[in-house]
Amino acid sequence: MKKKLMDILACPIDKHYPLELHVFAEKEEIIDGMIICTKCLRWFPIREEIPEMLPDELRDRKDEISFLKKWKEKVPKNILTNGKPFNLKIKKPK
Repeated sequence: MKKKLMDILACPIDKHYPLELHVFAEKEEIIDGMIICTKCLRWFPIREEIPEMLPDELRDRKDEISFLKKWKEKVPKNILTNGKPFNLKIKKPK
């Protein structure tokens, strides 16, 4: 993904702009990273140069949790614990 794409992206859920970019791996373009909406705390992965800005119901929980675990050291702490639609916060059983 080219960084200049961030100039036109808005959150698909609440239309917030601008979004926050976190780059995890980069060559000529961003290979892996994360786009974050600071308003609703939704995060969207960038995998193999492609930003995946899908609505919650079309996202695969297993894939998203795997992505968070893979990049845990680079993902902002507030996304790890409070990010939507998925995060790594351990929920206590009722």
